[in-house]
Amino acid sequence: MVFSLKYLGVTLVEQPKGEELSAAAVKRIVATAKASGKKLQKVALKVTPRGIILTDSLTNQLIENVSIYRISYCTADKMHDKVFAYIAQSQHSESLECHAFLCTKRKMAQAVTLTVAQAFKVAFEFWQVSKEVVATGNLLDLEETPKAPLSTVSANTPNTDEAPRPPALSNSGVVWELDDGLDEAFSRLAQSRTNPQVLDIGLTAQDIQYAQCLSPVDWDKPDGSGTEQDDLFHF
Repeated sequence: MVFSLKYLGVTLVEQPKGEELSAAAVKRIVATAKASGKKLQKVALKVTPRGIILTDSLTNQLIENVSIYRISYCTADKMHDKVFAYIAQSQHSESLECHAFLCTKRKMAQAVTLTVAQAFKVAFEFWQVSKEVVATGNLLDLEETPKAPLSTVSANTPNTDEAPRPPALSNSGVVWELDDGLDEAFSRLAQSRTNPQVLDIGLTAQDIQYAQCLSPVDWDKPDGSGTEQDDLFHF
């Protein structure tokens, strides 16, 4: 899923989640953006079970690629109701950053928030399936020798013993784990949280129910007369 947004900016935060924490961070980001007087950068924010891919809408240049396990919180801000924000651990300094984006309307901010949460859930479920597949493969190796370990099976080689995986995630789970540390990160989550597959979001049950009824057509419709406002002082 791809959303057309405007990038407000980023600020450091001390905790990985929290409504008050994110609200204060968004307030700082908005104040800084207004003070700069610069036109906001138009970006395309793509959400997948691997994470968030951010590209410049005009040049198509990659701005950032954030792995899903690094995202600890996302929200549609309460005070600035057209702002979507997420908190993630920086892959460069390991510090916690809050990134904020201006949407055309609050409905889109809520839709982006729910989409990220759903992607996180899918990623966690994929991780669980991949762990089960590895465990099953190891048991079969003990019972039926000589059989190649699961980790050496090519992605293009049929494997009748392999459990079905989500169709949208066709790459090998083992390769994914080695690529971005997902296995270690989700293992820690599974041990430390009651519902590790649920990403913390700053939406109420009413917000969630309302946003789930919307279609992509509703997300992109701007509020008011439909004229797009580039000026920060209009949101």
